[in-house]
Amino acid sequence: MANEAYRAVFLRVHPTGKMVLSLTTDSDGKEPDYAHLVAGELGVPALDVKVVPADTDRFGTGHGYNTSPSGGAAAAIASATAKIRDKGQLLAGMALGADPETLKWFNGAWVQGDGSDPTKVKTVEDIALYAHGTGALPPGVEGGLDAQAVYRD
Repeated sequence: MANEAYRAVFLRVHPTGKMVLSLTTDSDGKEPDYAHLVAGELGVPALDVKVVPADTDRFGTGHGYNTSPSGGAAAAIASATAKIRDKGQLLAGMALGADPETLKWFNGAWVQGDGSDPTKVKTVEDIALYAHGTGALPPGVEGGLDAQAVYRD
């Protein structure tokens, strides 16, 4: 039964742009790699990503999640960061007054145009603050900037 249970990762981006990656799985020694994966996907320093294995504060206990380390964690983390980028693009479009599809992702920021105008660039940190209440949200989009990926391998 334990091998059939789901695992999960939860990535929260705080208003400061600092991040917490919570795992249902126990520590496997790859936590620095996971921080670097998040950092590389979102263009932030790895030191801004705290990884919390077996995060019972986030996921609780007795919930049916599999806590044994898993080879699928990296793919789940990539899925969660992609969700953050997708939502961030919507928010960046709102913040810049631009169609989100016209924005380009470059070096940890959404860029309108060629990126030479700093008023047309929104970093992950900018959007994290925006998502937590400093700007208008697109219709149907909730505040905050976090994502979860549930997986089984």
